[in-house]
Amino acid sequence: MNENKNSSALALEISDVSGQKVFSVPNAPADGTVGELVHEVLGHMNLPRNDASGAPLTYQARLEREGRHLMASERIGDALELGDRLTLQPNIDAGLRR
Repeated sequence: MNENKNSSALALEISDVSGQKVFSVPNAPADGTVGELVHEVLGHMNLPRNDASGAPLTYQARLEREGRHLMASERIGDALELGDRLTLQPNIDAGLRR
């Protein structure tokens, strides 16, 4: 299925939802998780860590090639291929205001 399972690192491109901030990852470790990758690149991309009310934001990675959101626990080498593009999207939790 994925020809990169034996690779030790993959080159990826990651953008924010607007597409205005793009970050190239030349060597994402194949044995790392998507969650670790997202956490690492958030700082490099200067994406907000909190929403307008100060609540912490969490981000999901959308794999453009398959049109699906990746689970944070998925291994990079299992889910991704060389040159894949991910889009980071903040999770928006709707809730009651008190």
